[in-house]
Amino acid sequence: MNQRGRQRTLVGLVVSNKMDKTVVVRVERLVQDPRYKKYIRRYSKFMAHDESNTCSIGDRVQIIEHRPISKLKRWKVQSTLVKVAEA
Repeated sequence: MNQRGRQRTLVGLVVSNKMDKTVVVRVERLVQDPRYKKYIRRYSKFMAHDESNTCSIGDRVQIIEHRPISKLKRWKVQSTLVKVAEA
C-alpha cells in the first residue's frame, strides 16, 4: 500500500494563468502584530499545476502539496471552490 502521510492543503486566489498548465495562487494569512496586537494580512504566492488549464484569474481554488513538478511548482490545484463569471 502506498502511504503518503498528510498532504497540506491551502485555499487562495488565482492571480495569474498566463503559463501553460500553471497558475499562480495567492494565499492570505492573518498574523498578529507582537507589539500592537493588531491582525495584519500577509500573503504568499505559490505556483500550482493546473492540468486542464481551467482556472481563470479571480477564481478561489484549493491547492494540495505535491511532489516537485518543476523548479518552482510543488503544489497542484485540487478543486475550484468559486468560479468567476466570464464576461
